Amino acid sequence: MPQQKELLGLKELVAMGVGGMVGGGIFSVLGLSVNMAGHAAPIAFLLGGIIALLTGWSYARLGLFYRSDGGSFTYMEHAFHHPNIAALGGWLLLVGYIGTLALYAYTFGVYGAAMLGNQSHDSAMHHLLESGILLTFLAVNLYGVRAAGHTEDVIVIIKVLILALFAIVGLFYVKPDHILPIFNQGGAGLLMGAALIFVAYEGFELIPNAVNEMEDPQKHLPAAIMISIIITLCIYILVSLVAVGNLLPSEINKYKEYALAVAAKPFLGHGGFLLISLGALLSTASAINATLFGTARLGMVMAEDKALPKAFSIREKTRNIPWVSLFIICGVTLLFVNMGNLAVISSFASSTFLLIFASINFAAFRLRHRIKITPWVPMLGLLFCLFSWLILCVYLLQHDHQSLFWMTVFYLGVILFEYLFSQRRCFFVPKNAR
Repeated sequence: MPQQKELLGLKELVAMGVGGMVGGGIFSVLGLSVNMAGHAAPIAFLLGGIIALLTGWSYARLGLFYRSDGGSFTYMEHAFHHPNIAALGGWLLLVGYIGTLALYAYTFGVYGAAMLGNQSHDSAMHHLLESGILLTFLAVNLYGVRAAGHTEDVIVIIKVLILALFAIVGLFYVKPDHILPIFNQGGAGLLMGAALIFVAYEGFELIPNAVNEMEDPQKHLPAAIMISIIITLCIYILVSLVAVGNLLPSEINKYKEYALAVAAKPFLGHGGFLLISLGALLSTASAINATLFGTARLGMVMAEDKALPKAFSIREKTRNIPWVSLFIICGVTLLFVNMGNLAVISSFASSTFLLIFASINFAAFRLRHRIKITPWVPMLGLLFCLFSWLILCVYLLQHDHQSLFWMTVFYLGVILFEYLFSQRRCFFVPKNAR
């Protein structure tokens, strides 16, 4: 008797979306947001959430119509005539996800080592922890779909409870002089902060990648995307408000990854520091789980469409698990996190997802009649994403020439890889071949 296919319910899908977004975002970009937006950091997170909601609705309509594990890659294939456009988008997504996986694993290693009394970012303990968490969730995803979903449920519930405790208790200790005047960095600082933290909302687009493993896609896909974004938006606003209200911007910038843990000390003491550190470990762990799950399926679909080497499409027959894709992605991420410059990788990931989300909104607009979406939703999403991307580029040009240089090199490299390794090997398609 063939094994019954395991399916994901609404709670697993919401957990996957929240886990993918909250994972490293609030811990890795909070300091940068406060440095740019000042007291208005919570409003910066609100603006980022609005862009995510607009883009999320484009993903929901596209996901319901095409129902493919390829997600963004598949939508671009249907929206644009030229085959290399979708393939380039797929390559960018794959590398972008590997960058975020490395960022999450790095943050996990930093917090884990700090809790064990080792605060060095380049210690053997740090490397052991960041590598170990990647290998752990590789094993979880190899075991099965339902295992990945149930694991996400448990981690996300605990993580949200910890952050909720921090936010609710911390609100009573907020110092008015820390949050007033609200726009102390001006309107330009607010917009810059909103653009820089948008990567914190990366993760909801993983949900449509599992459309063929959902119990009720028509009902659960749009609900899961919207609910997960709204939950994440509320968490970010409350947590950033408490952090800003308990620490000066200079302190948040000084402690960087430890900002939230340090912000808990005034009202929860050292126990609060440890509790928030545990929340950081759970957040990054669940983000690795969700991102690895979706990225492996993206690689599989791209290989089936001949945009990646055929090995990515090999899967375990009884449970439909793309084990080769999982191994390759995890292996490359291990190299990134242990040898790469994560500052450069995270800048590249931020830029990449803004471009991808702009492309998806444009695809939804072009396919608006087919997928039955209100035109102004994807158009607003497109304009906001492009504006945020330009803001990010301006910031890098002014403050981080090295990241901007390597980001450009990465993009040129992706174009080269697509040309050399895809089986299309064409940038110009004859009209009679379309």
